[in-house]
Amino acid sequence: MNIASTNPYTGEIVRTFDAQTAAQVEVRLAKADKVFRDWRKRSFAERAALLHKAADVLDQRKEELSKLMTLEMGKLHKAGIGEVEKCASACRYYADHAQEHLADRSIATDAARSLVRHQPLGPVLAVMPWNFPFWQVFRFAAPALMAGNVGLLKHASNVPQTALAIESIFLQAGLPDGCFQTLLIESKRVAQIIGDPRVKAGTLTGSEGAGRSLAQAAGEHLKKVVLELGGSDPFVVMPSADLEKAVDTAVKARVQNAGQSCIAAKRFIVHERIAERFEEAFVAKMAALRVGDPADDQTELGPVASKQGLDDVDDQVKRSLSQGAKALTGGHKLDRRGFFYAPTVLALTPGDVTAWREEIFGPVATLVRARDLDHAIELANDTPFGLGSAAFTRDEQEQERLCNELDAGQVFINGMVKSDPRLPFGGVKSSGYGRELSGEGIREFTNAKTLWIA
Repeated sequence: MNIASTNPYTGEIVRTFDAQTAAQVEVRLAKADKVFRDWRKRSFAERAALLHKAADVLDQRKEELSKLMTLEMGKLHKAGIGEVEKCASACRYYADHAQEHLADRSIATDAARSLVRHQPLGPVLAVMPWNFPFWQVFRFAAPALMAGNVGLLKHASNVPQTALAIESIFLQAGLPDGCFQTLLIESKRVAQIIGDPRVKAGTLTGSEGAGRSLAQAAGEHLKKVVLELGGSDPFVVMPSADLEKAVDTAVKARVQNAGQSCIAAKRFIVHERIAERFEEAFVAKMAALRVGDPADDQTELGPVASKQGLDDVDDQVKRSLSQGAKALTGGHKLDRRGFFYAPTVLALTPGDVTAWREEIFGPVATLVRARDLDHAIELANDTPFGLGSAAFTRDEQEQERLCNELDAGQVFINGMVKSDPRLPFGGVKSSGYGRELSGEGIREFTNAKTLWIA
């Protein structure tokens, strides 16, 4: 099977790669196992110096790396620059704070000395998606490497050049060969890799189906996994909100990365008292988005990443329209080369409607009305997912209720959901389990070892 880079802007195949053979994968597994024994003994200061160098390499190569993302998955050039810079910030954050996050924790017991010490597990397999092809990897890699683990990356098959570039970044920074390696393999071989006794744990960002598959394979071998899966994030707007800010943020939150983000706002729940004003402004701004070449910094909405993704979005919208949804703008593919879908807003009544029940990975917003705060919270939680959520209100009592009652891994009040190295990131329900980032994230792939000394 060939692993290929296809330009979403043109639909043309740019470059193909042969999957690595079993013998080639074996060499990489053996190398990871051997390097881990040395890497785990390196001091935090030694590892931090190399992570700082990796951040410097990212900064130096950000123009090249951004162009690579634009070529392989259609990311806007300016968004690609920001993504690479964010990866550099994660490297620096963990270089500076890993020792603090993993410090011994003394606990008073009947021993003369008792404590908890966090130690690395070993090689960790990361199965990563194409939508944020650098950030998704680095938010795993930076903490995992600083904790003393080593990484094996199975990236999405449509971003092979990005996957190889990530490996080259760590080598250029001076990390030992084998600390972070890319496996160019098909998805069907993941179960075999996670089952290898040299691989100690796994992490996956992707679909619910992919997460179940990895969890099942890991469970057969009693190995830990962290899963960050899909989302159908609610975006609640109450009467006290700054309406102009809410509308501007709503558009940005829905079409970031052409709508291909697990934490993109997807279900917009607006209090009926302000629904008409919000709808008019939101639809106008969505319809006015500049669609075009992702390499052009004037473009606001680029293509979705693949023909399959385009067809999936189109099918979901068509099913939603047949189920009673109304397209206020868009609702169709764009008649041009490449994989473009019109920015779309669907008005509907919540229920068994595809756009309400499923995650749509494209620039499609679902708009519904709520009678009051109770109803808004009920609607927000009416989903199998629980990744992120946003709400706009200046009422402090409403803010407190929303923080407490929204079923999600994160709640953002008067702002767009985003990941930040300083804060834990992850979901509940069908959005997965475990946490990335912050102290919680770096401790996921460590052995919290109890030490009792008389």
